[in-house]
Amino acid sequence: MTTATTSPRVPVARDPRVSPLSRATSSPVLRLVVKRLLMAIPIMLGVTILTFWVLSLIPGNAAQQLLGPEATPEDIAQLEEQLGLNESGVSRYLDWLGGALTGDLGNSIVSRQPVGDLLANRLPVTGELVLLAFVVSLALAIPVALLAAYKPNGLLDRVSMFVSTMGLSVANYVLALLLVLVFAVQLGALPAIGFVPLEDGLWANLKPLILPSAAIGIPLFCFYARFLRGDLVDQMQQEEYVTTARAKGIGPWQVLIRHAFRNSSFGLITVVGLNLGALIGGTVIIEQIFALPGIGQMLLQAINTRDVVVVQAAVVIFALVAVIANLVVDLLYVVLDPRIRHDSR
Repeated sequence: MTTATTSPRVPVARDPRVSPLSRATSSPVLRLVVKRLLMAIPIMLGVTILTFWVLSLIPGNAAQQLLGPEATPEDIAQLEEQLGLNESGVSRYLDWLGGALTGDLGNSIVSRQPVGDLLANRLPVTGELVLLAFVVSLALAIPVALLAAYKPNGLLDRVSMFVSTMGLSVANYVLALLLVLVFAVQLGALPAIGFVPLEDGLWANLKPLILPSAAIGIPLFCFYARFLRGDLVDQMQQEEYVTTARAKGIGPWQVLIRHAFRNSSFGLITVVGLNLGALIGGTVIIEQIFALPGIGQMLLQAINTRDVVVVQAAVVIFALVAVIANLVVDLLYVVLDPRIRHDSR
């Protein structure tokens, strides 16, 4: 009687003829990133062209806004020549685009300050506001949706649906005024306006951001919770893998969290990525209401003064964030489910 022997596994050597660069370029993740970045180029160009064209349709220009309604046509023409506004729209756009491609976003027409410095001062304010509203809304929406989907049509489910419907029915600027009336005016618990840098203390920095982040985050929380709850209920009631998991004796919470929530997270990630642009756009009005020195307030002031250079830079930042958000969403698909492969062809 002979005994079978197993030979040790010999590691497969890599083909020396295949360079590391070739192996890297064959990665589906890298192909996805390159493809999305190439698609972003015409998108960004289209956004800047559309913004410049829309601003050119608005009556008046920065020279008229700076001199006021009593300025003479000669004074306006002289200031337009000094600011370069007498040139054609195509020439001014190409000059701005050439500078932007080299990292120079130009100077503000009104304040004559470099736009890069204005963005550097205001971007942290908007970024902190958006991050706080996004994290809090998502952190609250996930557990509420899980609790509501655990027992559909139960008390908690009905309460969450009622609250989410109410939250989605109120515009964020109306909600902001209500929050100011209750918590700042009547209770005096939170400040209504202003911003404190993080260097002055964490609580001093977060306190004036609570109301504006709540005005942005509450509608997001309601939307995310409602969407995720509906998708979880559909997963639990209609999918065969849930029935199989229950037949194996897996508990309801494990089925809900380990199976249903994992599949529902794909839809949630998609919705979050699509809503990120709207989330940043919502800061324009909210920052104006709470007097926050962010990009949204800067954009609104630049539109009022016809400061085309500042408007262009702010719109580019918003569009760039939206493009990056969609790229991150695509990459998260690959991370959550390695079976997903994006064809680069």
